[in-house]
Amino acid sequence: MKTSARCEASPPAQNLKDVTTMSDRPFPLDPTPVHVPDEQLADLKARLRNTRWPVDAGNEDWYYGVSRTYLSELVDYWINDFDWRAAERAINAYEHYKVDIDGVPVHFMRKPGTGPDPTPLILSHGWPWTFWHWSRVIDQLADPGAHGGDPAESFDVIVPSLPGFGFSTPLPDHPDMNFWKIADLWHKLMTEVLGHERYAAGGSDMGSLVTAQLGHKYADELYAIHLGSPLPLTMFNSSRAWDLTGGNKIPDDAPDGVRAGLVSFQRRFAAHVAVHVLDSSTQAFGLSDSPAGMLGWILERWANWSDNGGNVENAFSKDEMLTHATIYWVSNAIGTSMRTYANANRYPWTPSHDREPVVEAPTGITFVGYENPPGVTTDQRVRAFLDSDREPWFNHVNVTAHERGGHFIPWEIPDAWVDDLRRTFRGRR
Repeated sequence: MKTSARCEASPPAQNLKDVTTMSDRPFPLDPTPVHVPDEQLADLKARLRNTRWPVDAGNEDWYYGVSRTYLSELVDYWINDFDWRAAERAINAYEHYKVDIDGVPVHFMRKPGTGPDPTPLILSHGWPWTFWHWSRVIDQLADPGAHGGDPAESFDVIVPSLPGFGFSTPLPDHPDMNFWKIADLWHKLMTEVLGHERYAAGGSDMGSLVTAQLGHKYADELYAIHLGSPLPLTMFNSSRAWDLTGGNKIPDDAPDGVRAGLVSFQRRFAAHVAVHVLDSSTQAFGLSDSPAGMLGWILERWANWSDNGGNVENAFSKDEMLTHATIYWVSNAIGTSMRTYANANRYPWTPSHDREPVVEAPTGITFVGYENPPGVTTDQRVRAFLDSDREPWFNHVNVTAHERGGHFIPWEIPDAWVDDLRRTFRGRR
C-alpha cells in the first residue's frame, strides 16, 4: 500500500505553438537491434569458469561486503542457467538506435507514443544502472491507454545509455565525460538529431544530475523535468567530493538512533563514491578482467540500495541482475561508467545563469522511504525537503514521498513513478 505526502502547484495556462513530434513524421534513424556476438558470450563463460575465488571466511552476514557464498551461486547461474539470448529478445522488443553526437557514441532505446500527440521524453539512468532499468515504466508512459490511463498523456519515450555506459561505448576519445557534458549531448539528441523544439526529461541517481542540468541550462526548451534525486548541481564541486560527509563528524551528543541512522546511511553510499572519484581506473583494471569481480562490485549496490527486506532477489531476480551485468560486461563499460564520478569532480559544474531557482524548468520529485534521511519519516519527507537547503535549487511543482521503494525507483515502484511523472507534466503543453 502506498503512503505519500505531496506538494503540488498547478501549472499556468499556456498557449504554446505546435511542435513537431516523432508521431507525425517518419523517424529519422534506422534501427540497430542489440546483438552480442557468440564469441563474446563464450569468452564470458570461460572467464567465469576460471574465477579464482578469495578466502571469505566469516562473511556470511555480508559484514565485509558481498558474500562469496552468494556471489559464487550467482556466477554458477550466469554460467549454466542464464539465457542472454532470451534477455536480448526482450530488449529488442523495443526500437534501438546508435548515433554519433560530437564524436560520442550514443545508444538509445525508443518506444513510440500511442496517443493523439505524444510528448517527447528522454529518461536518464544512473550507476550501476543500465538503460534497461527503465523497462518497467516505458510501456505505461508510451501507451497509457493500454494501462488504464489517458491516451492524451502519452510520451514518445527515448531511453539512452549514458556515454561510457552500456552500448554507448567505447569512449576512448572523450575521457572527460561527466553529467553536465552528457546534458549537452542529450539536448543535441532531442533538438538537432530528433528535431524537437521542446521536450520532457526525467532521471534518477546520476541521471538526476543530467536532467537537472537540462532544467538549468535549457529550461526554455523543456516542458518540465522529473527527478528521483533532487541533487544540487554542485554536488561534486568540493575538494572532498569523495567524502559524503564533507569531513563533518557525527556530533558527540547525537541521540543513539540518529547516530546509528547516520552511520548506516553513510556506510551504504560511501565506498563507491570514494573509489570512483579517487581510483576509478585502478579499480577498472580488475573489474574489466574479471566478470565475477565486476558482478560483485555492482551486486553490492543492488543489494544495499534497493528496498528488498534483506534479500536482493526481492527486488531483482537472478535473470534480471545478470541481464544488467551482461550489458556492463559485453560493452566493457565498467571503467568508463565509474569515471563519470571522477570527471564530475575534475571538471566542476559551472552555472549557465545566475537566476534563482537554479533549475528553472518546472520540476517534479519522487522520494522513497528506504532513502529517508536519518530521523525523517516518510510523512515528514516533503516538509524536510521544503525546509532544506536543496529546496531553493528547484522550481518544484510536484513533490511526493512514498513509503515503499529504494534507490532504483522506476524499477522498484514503477506504477508510483509513472503516476508522479504524469502529474508533473500534466497541463504543461
